Amino acid sequence: MSTVKPYIPRQGGAASGGAHLKLNWRDQLRIWWREIDKVLLTLILILMLFGTAAVASASPASASRLSTSEVQLSEFYFLKQHIVWQFLGLVAMISVSTLTRERARQAGILLASVTLVLLALVPIFGFERNGAQRWLDLGFSLQPSEFLKPGFAILLAWILSLRLRDPELPVVPMASVIMGVIALLLMMQPNLGATLLFAGIWFVLVLLSGISVQRLSIIVGTGIAGLTAAYFLYDNARHRIDAFLGGGTAFDQVDLAQRTLMAGGWTGTGLWLGVRKMNLPEAHTDYIFSVIGEEFGLITCALVVVLYLAIVWRLLMRLVDEENLFTVLASAGLIAAIGGQAFINILVNLQLFPSKGMTLPLISYGGSSTIAMCLTVGLLLAITRRNPFLKRETRGLKAMMERKEEAA
Repeated sequence: MSTVKPYIPRQGGAASGGAHLKLNWRDQLRIWWREIDKVLLTLILILMLFGTAAVASASPASASRLSTSEVQLSEFYFLKQHIVWQFLGLVAMISVSTLTRERARQAGILLASVTLVLLALVPIFGFERNGAQRWLDLGFSLQPSEFLKPGFAILLAWILSLRLRDPELPVVPMASVIMGVIALLLMMQPNLGATLLFAGIWFVLVLLSGISVQRLSIIVGTGIAGLTAAYFLYDNARHRIDAFLGGGTAFDQVDLAQRTLMAGGWTGTGLWLGVRKMNLPEAHTDYIFSVIGEEFGLITCALVVVLYLAIVWRLLMRLVDEENLFTVLASAGLIAAIGGQAFINILVNLQLFPSKGMTLPLISYGGSSTIAMCLTVGLLLAITRRNPFLKRETRGLKAMMERKEEAA
């Protein structure tokens, strides 16, 4: 009787057990297409396509505001640049999505390590733009915090998943120390919006990892204390919060954004027919959602929100029967980065949240932000790759939440 075990490929991984099979690029491409979440990929591509139309709409307004007597920008300057960044982002996304789960984990940890070092260099060597020192000049402008988001989610997911190997490991304190260091570096810029987003990612992962109610209460209290300290210690945070609570004036950015958003009614004025967008600062980045509202209408804005919700929902459904803890935590952290940033940006445009200087993921114009967000999606697609011929033996995320309820 033969003792050779049959080859069963792992989910999103290479051959295990017996001899490793060498596959040519066509076979690897077929395996990638079989294992990738095609629905999630389609939703992402639709969002990016709509982002191209949105930047085309906002480009004339931003080009007009940023032109000087010495330099006159073409009306479609930002659209042309955006298409280039989107192409590079797509290449990065597809390339990263071909990684196995293990390779994606290693890439994420490496990305977190490198960008954390770069983030520490920003207060020393960074240059200032719009009153904030967030960028490094490496021959091109680079915002390390944008690339740290996906790496941070994967690093924390890996640390918290180590509890399965050794329940005595202080994984939550380790994750909290990393969060504290990042928060300190971000507030030195200052960048309250990014700090809140990183804290949200950290909170989601710690919550899913099985933290007790007592520790959860301590975390919530610490968060409230941190926000209070930021209000009193950082002028930038205090001014934005005061402007939000005080209702602002007709000349405040957030108020202008809200007026622009509502100017088009339900169906919008039509492409390039908007007027209020011409007075809107950062129309192609932070306030592009308002430009969408003016020229494409509130119905289209609602469709954008539905697209983001569909992406989050699709991922949650994908994780319902996932049996790998690292996959659950990493995927949750990555989608929290995408969904959380979109949520904050949209609330700012609706005048329901203080201005944070945060772009709308996969829609707003941007260099670092576009590439970083595409890397985030690529890592998400790689980590959630799944062999459709393998059956799940557990109920994954659902079982995890049920165990937490029983423990509580």
